Amino acid sequence: MSNLIVAFPKIENAKSIKNILVKSGMTVPYVCTTGAQALQCVNALDSGIIVCSHRFVDMMYTEIYEYLPPQFEMLLVASPAICNEREISDIVCLSMPIKVHELVQTIEMMEYTIARKRKKLRAKPKERNEEERDIIYEAKSLLMNRNNLSEEEAHRYIQKRSMNNGTDMVETAQMILSLMNN
Repeated sequence: MSNLIVAFPKIENAKSIKNILVKSGMTVPYVCTTGAQALQCVNALDSGIIVCSHRFVDMMYTEIYEYLPPQFEMLLVASPAICNEREISDIVCLSMPIKVHELVQTIEMMEYTIARKRKKLRAKPKERNEEERDIIYEAKSLLMNRNNLSEEEAHRYIQKRSMNNGTDMVETAQMILSLMNN
């Protein structure tokens, strides 16, 4: 479940939204009344959703959005006119007055989207530069020659050692090279 930051210029509004979310079983570590506070809270978390108003004393929601890291999503709670006129299509918007079930369902949908993005990023193979590929290839070649392994078996060996040791494949390949070349 994602971390939620609730940011509204009026503390009463922020606290009432936080209470709704907490009663629904969600974690709300921060409640803010300015854009600067919201951005500070964002920097303290690794990912999450910011539920906010369109205007603060120090900035507009668009300025907050510009500074959000990619692992954060924004849920804008505003009047229907502002929701219809919003300039950024990536921002999810709820028109006021909001209904409790709509707020909870929208956040659950956003959390699902964040989880899917994370899963997709983890599944994507890491791009290696030429030097890293050479190190892995050299370690595979050494394993193939010394242990009479196929390239696939050598690759799986490095991969398995990497997972068991909690290191990446390049680091594991470097360890194999340093151990076997002595």
